[in-house]
Amino acid sequence: MITLCGFALSNYYNKVKMVLLEKQIPFVEERVMGAKGEDVLSCSPLGKVPFIRTAQGNLCESQTIVEYLEATYPQPALAPTDAWGQAKVRELTTFIDLHLELVARELYPQAFFGGTVSEGNQARLRKLLVRNIAAFQRLAKFAPYVAGEQFTTADCAAFVSLPLVALSTKLVLGEDLLAAGGVNWKAYVQLVGQRPSAQRVTADRVAEQEAQLASLKASKPA
Repeated sequence: MITLCGFALSNYYNKVKMVLLEKQIPFVEERVMGAKGEDVLSCSPLGKVPFIRTAQGNLCESQTIVEYLEATYPQPALAPTDAWGQAKVRELTTFIDLHLELVARELYPQAFFGGTVSEGNQARLRKLLVRNIAAFQRLAKFAPYVAGEQFTTADCAAFVSLPLVALSTKLVLGEDLLAAGGVNWKAYVQLVGQRPSAQRVTADRVAEQEAQLASLKASKPA
């Protein structure tokens, strides 16, 4: 039995969770918020989530976990059978994770957590994201899935991260840069959102958000 460790507000946690659900791999969840105790650091040396616990040992970094799951549980397949097709899926995932989401993540303090991002950093991030979105648009097929006709692990990354990129740019930069760059992400997310795995991930994320809001309200003095 695989134990998936992390929390439902993490898009990278949800990326792995979606793969587990799509492949119908038995797993349990352990809520870990990235504490730096030895029990976490022994599994994820940077204290990051997600990570998994297996009978063979522990494994961290979401894309490494996804590729392990695909190799260990090849059916149902979430990657093409040929090496070139598999490489193209990894290429798209790299663009989504590193060149879109990780860049947009610098906007999250102001977009979601009450912080601020300086005007200089906003200008820098806008320029970088416009460039990177144009590059992603050249690679992505959306026919109907991000890599083509087959639903792949790249879709598990895209479904959980593209909305965050769009929302954070709209909230901080005043414009949904994905849509402005020609990425019809809303229709795509609506399509993928019909899958049971996406519905489960979304429902669990919403429940986590509501629980956190309720906890914040309860902690405030009357």
